[in-house]
Order: sequence, then C-alpha cells, then structure tokens
Amino acid sequence: MATPEFIRTLRADAGQQLLWLPGVSAIVFDDDGRVLLGRRSDNGRWAVIGGIPDPGEQPAECAVREVYEETAVRCVPERVVLVQALDPVTYPNGDTCQYMDITLRCRAVGGEARVNDDESLEVAWFDVDALPDLHEFSLSRIKQALVDGPTWFEPSTER
Repeated sequence: MATPEFIRTLRADAGQQLLWLPGVSAIVFDDDGRVLLGRRSDNGRWAVIGGIPDPGEQPAECAVREVYEETAVRCVPERVVLVQALDPVTYPNGDTCQYMDITLRCRAVGGEARVNDDESLEVAWFDVDALPDLHEFSLSRIKQALVDGPTWFEPSTER
C-alpha cells in the first residue's frame, strides 16, 4: 500500500515506534444494494475501501477520494457507521501503527468500478448475501452499515 509522504517524513524522525494515525473505511452501496470491494495488492484479500486522511483532510473527503482513487467510483458519504480504535499493527518492515478508524456508509453516484491504482488487484460489486471470503474487519463494517444509526462498543474494562 502506498505510504503517504507525511508519514514517511514522520518516520524519518520517529523510526519504527508506534504512530497513532487516523484511518477511514468506506462502505459503498450501489442502487441495487450491492457493496463495493477491492482485492488488495498487498495481501490478495477482498476488503472494504479505505485509507489515511491527508493532514487537514476531513474523513468524508478522504472516503470520497480513496474510493475514487482505488475504484474510479464516485460516492457520497451518508453517515458515520463506526468510530473505533484498532489494535496496533506491525508491518513487514518493522513500522508500527495504531489506527482510529472512522467507518462511513457511502452511496455510489457515478463511475464504473475498475482497478484505478496499484493498491487493488480487482474491484467488484457484491450482493451482501454473496460476499467473498472477508477479514472480520470488513465483514463487521458491512453488517453495521446495513443497520440504522452509528454503532458504539462498550468501553474496555482491561485498562
């Protein structure tokens, strides 16, 4: 996956220590109720579309940008589905990040789904009752986007 320039600049000083970063996931539905997914080039798995906002970029703007950059689909954010701190992740190069993910439900308004950058191997629309094998991260967000209102998790008692 492409690493934004501002993160490369941070890494020059921070090294591989944990960076706390924002993330945005877009659950995009078309008029037929199908969900847009991309098969990631880094691990070969189908996933919802997402990315890291640029400094100062609003989450909704990030969702629209990422969806278009990765799939050539134009979308409009409709509502917040979920805000969740994710577990830390260590990348193969040793860099460690932890994301605060903001998941948005979006509606497709134009464009034809296709691979539009090097982050995806394939892009396709799927009926929600015929999804490919998905990581729980993507599957849970799709399910939450299908119900009304945002989803909140109980605070952890492990702190």
